[in-house]
Amino acid sequence: MRLKELQPSSKNGSLYLKESNSDSKRTVFDHIMGDGMSDNSLQKNEKLIIANCSGFFGDRFSAAKEMVEGGPIDVLTGDYLAELTMAILFRQTMKDPNLGYVSTFLKQMEQVMGQCLDKNIKVVANAGGLNPKGLAAKLEELAGVLGIHPKIAYIEGDNLLPRIPELQEKGEAFIHLDKGISLKDAKAQPISANAYLGCWGIAEALKHGADIVVGGRLADAALVMGPAAWRFNWKRYEWDKLAGAAVAGHIIECSAQATGGNYSFIEEVPSFKNVGFPIAEMFADGSSVITKHPGTGGLVSVGTVTAQLIYEIRSPRYLTPDVAARFDTIDISQVGPDRVRIAGVCGEPPTDTAKVCINNLGGYRNSMTIVLTGLDIEQKAKIFEDALVDSLGGRENYEKFEVDLTRSDKTDPRTNEEAFAYLKLSVLDPDPKKAAGFSSKIVELALANIPGFTATAPPGKGAPSIIHWPTLVSVKHITQKLYVDQKEIEIEHTDIPAESYSFDPIVVNPPEYPEGETKKAPFGRVFATRSGDKGGNANLGVWAKTPEAYAFLEKFLTVERLKDILPDMKSYEIERYEMPNLLAVNFYIKGVLGDGVAASFRSDPQAKTLGEYLRAKMVEMPESIIPG
Repeated sequence: MRLKELQPSSKNGSLYLKESNSDSKRTVFDHIMGDGMSDNSLQKNEKLIIANCSGFFGDRFSAAKEMVEGGPIDVLTGDYLAELTMAILFRQTMKDPNLGYVSTFLKQMEQVMGQCLDKNIKVVANAGGLNPKGLAAKLEELAGVLGIHPKIAYIEGDNLLPRIPELQEKGEAFIHLDKGISLKDAKAQPISANAYLGCWGIAEALKHGADIVVGGRLADAALVMGPAAWRFNWKRYEWDKLAGAAVAGHIIECSAQATGGNYSFIEEVPSFKNVGFPIAEMFADGSSVITKHPGTGGLVSVGTVTAQLIYEIRSPRYLTPDVAARFDTIDISQVGPDRVRIAGVCGEPPTDTAKVCINNLGGYRNSMTIVLTGLDIEQKAKIFEDALVDSLGGRENYEKFEVDLTRSDKTDPRTNEEAFAYLKLSVLDPDPKKAAGFSSKIVELALANIPGFTATAPPGKGAPSIIHWPTLVSVKHITQKLYVDQKEIEIEHTDIPAESYSFDPIVVNPPEYPEGETKKAPFGRVFATRSGDKGGNANLGVWAKTPEAYAFLEKFLTVERLKDILPDMKSYEIERYEMPNLLAVNFYIKGVLGDGVAASFRSDPQAKTLGEYLRAKMVEMPESIIPG
């Protein structure tokens, strides 16, 4: 395994990249800004062009057609499943057991299925949700209407819901990864339970000539790994190649987030109109180039790709069902306009357990937000809260009762709206009638309480609360089944080597901590962020543009300092991980989202705004790293 070392230049303090098998030396900053390896120097071997058309259920509908018609591609992928999506699809099956798949995917295929066949474009998606077989049948039906004959394959084996009692008897306790409680002890009511499946079922389907492959909870990165493993005939133990594809898969899985969408440095993006969706050009050695179709909006840069790399991760060891990809070995460089190269990724064997996403029914929740206006905001909030609690018969009458006051009001407001503060009141209870009646009790106080009473929305009946339950199960209990050519094919597990496996991560020696005059400035004028949800936890990734800024970030932004800057995070356990090869640090904040997006009372239950919240904070920083 090669050793890559980053060390400071004697001239300017920037980082050098030195490879043990090369005499060449170049600064990482020049490297990532485009003065390093060019497109012409990339290996000339065959490449596989994989385009993404969806990052979630509800993403831009026209993206599938845009990717098929916008330029040459070999594979069209779509990631439609999030933890919350499985709960949404479950509700569909309660109304009609023949549903449970992503209906918009079917409509997208109506637009592009014929073109994909004509251009020999393979389609791979996890749009099957809870019913891959049902989606495959609908695709066959659609093909008949269109008068075409694609070979359609589907993959099952992820659905563990009917097997939970059996697996518990075999010793699987389904321990909550954060709380350490077993599913049985929690007296949980699972409504869905899906293991994350790897890439080899996809690869086998393509080997059998499938034109369209759909599955349920196929891991996000597997949508890229499977086609790459098939095209380049990779072996299951070629960890580095698989890890490279896993990284590429992680980059393009969330559609436009890799091409300028949700990007902190908005001034760098030429246009946010018709932002192009991402493309990964995969090579046989596992390296890739991330790009987008010409003529589309957005931007593909080291910055936009880095932002996606640090999204929804925990440690630099990124786990997939097929390989553990080391994000601390990624060599990232700009090789042309809207072209970013990913190379040098090291991989480790996967673990002997599979991640399982269980959704439990957690009662019913209801919320309502009252507008408080003008003077005496704190007093008005207490008056209203006390009156409501008395009307409800006490806080203890509900399983959970939460109150959150947001002070957005300003002194001497220039407009009516600048005088507003917001009082959010929320409850959770097993009884749906009690939850539904909560907002009615709030409305009853409308003419009998604080002056200026109004609400942000009419009263609602509430909704079921879905509790996310992340857990693990032994891979020996997971059997991936492929259905193609009217045959059922069981996909064998990867044999995990007993011997230890080691690699050499990139070693980084950043410049000296920047000294000199300091001044207060918004943190986000120097640093970019990307944040998101991981069940009940949140990740907050922060990265610097320059090695000098990273030298400050690495020393300055400790867990303790983060809690000082964001005091509402003080009560949570926070992990910190460094990725100096990306000039980034990542924080993993445990429990901040409660039991997940569908059970959280937070105004931002997916932690999408957490990074921009940090960037808005005024921080004392060296003047030398603050842009002029």
